Amino acid sequence: MARPLDLRHVISPAVRDLIELANLHDFDRVTEQVRNLRGCTRPVNLVGWTTTSDKTTKNVLRSYSTADEPTGRLLTACGNRRSSRCPACSRLYAADTYHLIKAGLSGGKTVPETVRTHPRVFATLTAPSFGPVHNRPTTNAGKPLPCRCGAHHPEDAPQLGTPLNPATYDYTGAVLWNAHAGSLWARFTTYLRRALAAHLGMTQKALNAAVRISFAKVAEYQKRGLVHFHAVIRFDGPDGYTTEPPAWATADALDHAVQTAARRSVLTVESDAIGEREITWGDRIDVREIAALGDGELTDQKVAAYVAKYATKSAEGSGTVDRTLVCRPCQGRGHVRGPDGFHDLCTDCDGTGQAEPLRDLRVQQHVRQMIRAAWALGHLPEFAELKLWKWAHMLGFRGHFSTKSRRYSTTLGALRDVRRAWRTAQTEQARIRAGHPAPEENTTLVTDSSWQYLASGYRPGEELLAAHARYEREQAQEQKARAKTEGEPWQ
Repeated sequence: MARPLDLRHVISPAVRDLIELANLHDFDRVTEQVRNLRGCTRPVNLVGWTTTSDKTTKNVLRSYSTADEPTGRLLTACGNRRSSRCPACSRLYAADTYHLIKAGLSGGKTVPETVRTHPRVFATLTAPSFGPVHNRPTTNAGKPLPCRCGAHHPEDAPQLGTPLNPATYDYTGAVLWNAHAGSLWARFTTYLRRALAAHLGMTQKALNAAVRISFAKVAEYQKRGLVHFHAVIRFDGPDGYTTEPPAWATADALDHAVQTAARRSVLTVESDAIGEREITWGDRIDVREIAALGDGELTDQKVAAYVAKYATKSAEGSGTVDRTLVCRPCQGRGHVRGPDGFHDLCTDCDGTGQAEPLRDLRVQQHVRQMIRAAWALGHLPEFAELKLWKWAHMLGFRGHFSTKSRRYSTTLGALRDVRRAWRTAQTEQARIRAGHPAPEENTTLVTDSSWQYLASGYRPGEELLAAHARYEREQAQEQKARAKTEGEPWQ
């Protein structure tokens, strides 16, 4: 029996763990698992098993168990869309979003290419003003003008987006707008159909029978901490992208309907503490036609790339934190139920319900005040269903960052299924090349499995392997980009 390693002289825990991994019975499998994650920064650790058998003969064709792994577990990519959490997985999410948006503009992924001839616009809907903020205004010709404070701010100035007078800024209104932005978008889509029917002199029933409005949108945080929406909106025939819209469904009619629906969309919020508030869109509503053949300023590729870029962003772009501020033991309530059934003060947060004191957050005062406003509003009875304390780190925004209508194009799930099927086929071909028998053509396969979540992240030694794998991937990508720029073949 091999003597256990004496690693007490190794100071670094990561190096010590890497030496232990290198002395396992199959270190190559350890490195293979890390490389297969393709740069994921915080993988999911699973334990379990799976078997694939012939439904008729009950013969097991292949099986897998994490008990056979050197480390006793399987590492899988986290799949997080946020670039601040996992750049590698967010790039994959952005690529999927790009193909989803582009398929709805120029075809592909089961969408016919004739969809590029359908009228479509790129609309931007913004939040209203809740008080003047520092900005970088320009003339119509693009000449920079001074801010209201009298200064010319550079692009990276920390003052941008912060109020000129924080004492008069409407933080309550700003947080409530973020909290209801998703509902306001839903109201907008309803009014969009009504506005179009009124503009064309038709009933809504007749309109729905002749044309379908499809869309895909993404939310983006402005520097002032408020979200706005970018949306691709398209006319289709009654059966979706497979049918042509009628001739009277033009881009001009769509432009008019978007402008009208945005002005009419209003949500009313009532509260004993803050009174009655109206949630509306801001005055800046931009609607631009997307050229049918990509000859204009907005091409299919540019729009798809723009939407995909913001699909991986979150609230951290406005200077806030990318983690929840809710104390996990008490779930933000400030108290836990003791053995006697009574409420006891939560010792983890000292009754505040906060995972970390808001005053200690390393954020600008403007962001801190929005977080405080969200936290305070969330504990009012009339806003309890909004759970704003849970979304305080998002400055109140509770909606999805990217959504689409049902018949816009393909789905992210379908794209992932295709990728999963491709990988399964590659694995099966590798098994056949290794001498394993291929299943018969008419064989019905049954897969049985059982998996449990174990943890997230790498072991210290695996973290070193992952850093090296990320470095190699970055070097390969740089060489590929350099070869493409220089016009040389890349291997």
